Order: sequence, then C-alpha cells, then structure tokens
Amino acid sequence: MPIFSDLKAAVPEAVLVSVIIVVMFLVGLAAARLALAAIARIIKRSVRLSHLVRVERLKPPVYTVTPVLLIFLALQLTYPEEIQRPFFSGLVKVTSVALLYWLAIRILDVASQAISKRYDITAKDNLVARQVHTQIVVVRRIVAFLILLVALAAIFLLFDQLRAIGVSLLASAGVAGIILGFAAQKTLGNLFAGIVIALTQPVRLEDAVIVEGEYGWIEEITLAYVVVRLWDWRRMILPISYLLEKPFQNWTRTSSNIIGSVYLYADYGLPVEPLRARLKSILDGTPLFDGKVQNVQVVDITEETMQVRILVSAVDSPTAWDLRCLVREQMIAFIQTEYPHCLPKRRGALEALSSPSGDWGRPPQEPKPAITPAH
Repeated sequence: MPIFSDLKAAVPEAVLVSVIIVVMFLVGLAAARLALAAIARIIKRSVRLSHLVRVERLKPPVYTVTPVLLIFLALQLTYPEEIQRPFFSGLVKVTSVALLYWLAIRILDVASQAISKRYDITAKDNLVARQVHTQIVVVRRIVAFLILLVALAAIFLLFDQLRAIGVSLLASAGVAGIILGFAAQKTLGNLFAGIVIALTQPVRLEDAVIVEGEYGWIEEITLAYVVVRLWDWRRMILPISYLLEKPFQNWTRTSSNIIGSVYLYADYGLPVEPLRARLKSILDGTPLFDGKVQNVQVVDITEETMQVRILVSAVDSPTAWDLRCLVREQMIAFIQTEYPHCLPKRRGALEALSSPSGDWGRPPQEPKPAITPAH
C-alpha cells in the first residue's frame, strides 16, 4: 500500500514496529472490552443467566487473544516479507493456534459450569442433577479432547516440513504403525466407552456402588478411568471399560432410598410383639427414618435360638447405615432390660435315674442284716 510505503520510508523501522504494536495492543484491549461488555449486557437481561454465567472467566483469554491477533495482522500488512521468514512465521502460527485453543477451552468451561449450576448435586433428591453432571463431565472431556486434536492438526498442517515428516514416518514405520494402531484402538475403545456411559448412564457422579467387593461413591469419570471414593476415604481406580464389561452394584440407579436389615438372635421365649412396639418408638424418635419401611419378622430358627430380622428404610445408604446401628443398639438394650432371660443360651437335658430308696443317681443297695445284741 502507498500509505504504508511512505510511512515506512519516513519513519525508522524500529519506531514504526513499536508504534504498530502499541496501537494494535490498545485497539485490541478496547475491542475485547467492548465484546465482553456486550456479552455481559446480553446475560444481564436474563436473571437466570446472570446467576449461571461468569463472564469474568473469559477476561484473561479475550484480553490476550484479541490484542495479539491484531498485532500479528497489522505486522502482516506492514511487513509481509519479514513476517514470512521461517522463524517469525512459525512463531505467529503456533502462537495464534495456541491462543485460539485457550479461548475455545475457556468458553467450553464457562458453558459447562453454567449448565452444572442449574442442578444442585448436594441436594438429597439429586438423581436428575447427578445425571446432568455426569453427562456434562464426560461430554466436556470429549469436546476438549477433540479441540486439542484440531489444534494439533492445525499446527502440523501449517508447516510443510512437519507435514512431510509425518507422511514419511507413516510410510516407513511398519511395526510402529501396527503398535500405534493397537494403541489407538484401545484409546478409541475407551473414548466410545465414555460416550456410551454418558448416554446410557449405568453410573453417575456420586452414585453409591459396590465394585470388587468394596462400597463407595463415583467421584470422577474420565475418558480413560473412573475414580471410586471408598467408604474409608481410599480411592479405587477402574478403567472406563470396566463399567461396561463387568457386573457391579449401583445402589442409587433410580433412587437413593434403600432398605437396611438388622439381625437379632434370641431365645424361643422372646415375644415378638414387644419388639415391634419398641421398633416403632425408636423410629418415631429419630430423623434417620424416612417413614416408608419398618418390619420385624422371625425369619429362621436353629436348635438353640431364633433369628429375628428387622427392616428399616432411609433416604440414602449412609443414613441407612447409621439407622441400622441405632436400631441394633436400642434393640439389644431393650432385650437386656426387659427380657434378660431370653438372651441366647445353650440348651441341654439331664436325665435322672430313679431308685427304690429314693436317692437320685445312685444304684439300689442290698439291705444290711440286723445286729442282735449279745446276751
């Protein structure tokens, strides 16, 4: 352009480059501020969006990406020959792709967090919230992975040298290609497993599960593995395909409500009706009981005792555990206080042998001859 040619001839190159950088930086900051202000104004029109979307999280990438890209564009227009040099060209390409990747990931984070905030996962009845959170986590990881692949592909495609090296490696590495193929197959298998779990949802975040004989909660779901938070704060790491290939128990698949059982062993002489009345009084005095299931039954007998099963229900498995312990302790104390003779005991029978002399357990004896006194 004639204007740029005259300006470049009249002003030293270092001064002109500095002026272009400063001016474009300020223009970029102003454009970023206007864009964020427009987005904030649109969000404020909706009360729901204003509570869900955090525009502040977009400020770092927007205030960085916009000025830098404008500086690159201005330098490309004023000094096209210098920008086309290998070093500057590579720097511009890699930096531009990296900044756009950062902006895309941050937009993805803001959108996923805005959707997650609509559903409170800490509530007692959080079935729908756990479903949505699981879908958001898995889909966000998949989209972030795809964005990363697109960014890496863009960087390699922008450089002819790297594109040629990649083609030569794929053409010459036969064994390596087979190994990479198997590795990619496993990775794609995990990726598809994550997609299936997100759609079908055999488990969700904070589901109570029993896997490998351990009780815990689903804490994290990634594209490669699942983290189960065990009851004693340990963490069990499972491959994502485990949830599709092996059976496991999900205690909160459709509802978090659960029935807990308590077993007591007592003598046959223990009446059952007082136990039912005592159970009712215990459950009426505790907030752990959800008011749905309470039952006392004699379910089995042995030669010495009878087995009494008590069923109680609660809103979730941790509450059911505490309720079971409470009922067990109170019932044992009730039997000890009111029916101590009905505690389990060993039974035995003693057979007594009768005798004509009336002595028990001693064989009969011959009568002794009478002693006559001497005259």
